[in-house]
Amino acid sequence: MLVVVTSLSVQAADITQGKTKAMMCGACHGVNGVSLVPMYPNLAEQKSTSLIKQLKEFRPGVRNDPMMTPMAKPLSDVDIDNIYAYFVSLLAAK
Repeated sequence: MLVVVTSLSVQAADITQGKTKAMMCGACHGVNGVSLVPMYPNLAEQKSTSLIKQLKEFRPGVRNDPMMTPMAKPLSDVDIDNIYAYFVSLLAAK
């Protein structure tokens, strides 16, 4: 079990649920979070909580992107923590 610490909460993240939610990320960010397209960042190599911060900024449109804002909009805080935990688990598996 992976514990995700954010500025708002501490909770046990569900890596399996994160993997399920992260499937939508694969089209641009690559299967297993490693992008084959240079303009899309590798999510599996995010070593800080920047992924959480960015998704939480895309969700309400604080940070606006025609692709990412609609992708992040339906995600809950728990979904975002789980997605982050999944990508961190991939980095840890290397």
